Amino acid sequence: MVMKMDYIEISAKTVDDAITEAIIKLGTTHDKIEYEVIEKGSAGFLGINRKDAVIRARRKNDTNDNIRDFLESVFKAMGLTVTIQIEKEEDSNVVNVDLKGDDMGVLIGKRGQTLDALQYLTNLAVNKNSEEYVKVKIDTEDYRKRRRETLENLAKNIAYKVKRTKRPVSLEPMNPFERRVIHSTLQNDKFVTTHSEGEEPYRHVVVTLKK
Repeated sequence: MVMKMDYIEISAKTVDDAITEAIIKLGTTHDKIEYEVIEKGSAGFLGINRKDAVIRARRKNDTNDNIRDFLESVFKAMGLTVTIQIEKEEDSNVVNVDLKGDDMGVLIGKRGQTLDALQYLTNLAVNKNSEEYVKVKIDTEDYRKRRRETLENLAKNIAYKVKRTKRPVSLEPMNPFERRVIHSTLQNDKFVTTHSEGEEPYRHVVVTLKK
């Protein structure tokens, strides 16, 4: 999708009329557009030789708008009705996006793979025309928090198994975020250690007994 960065040209009786029309066409508010006047226009004499005012206008490069535009186009293509909540973290380049709707399981996908893909594509799209890099984090129904808690419990259970059997255990393939959760959960364990093996997307964590 192309972000709403391109200018549109509007002609009307006056500059003010042209600005109003541009705001309506761009679906935004006065403070979120930028424009340049190409032709101021003139009333002419008795309406003869009257010239319309002409402006070029576009939306300002607003990150939140760009995120919303991109996600709305994706959800429209998927036939999903989703409420998008966007909040920028203070003094940070991180933007948190929370999605709400009736069928969020479709967006989460197996082990969050669809959600991760959506987050990756949104970051690509938003930063394509952005002067300043922003990191977009997308979540729904507290999935990432719940997934982290699940992984932390899994790591502790696997560590217990390794201590009991004295044999290494290989976990299922995980994305980098999930592997980091396993590593960090067990990094201070006195009896086991962790490392990753394999190539993406089959890279996985192995928990072994410390020598």
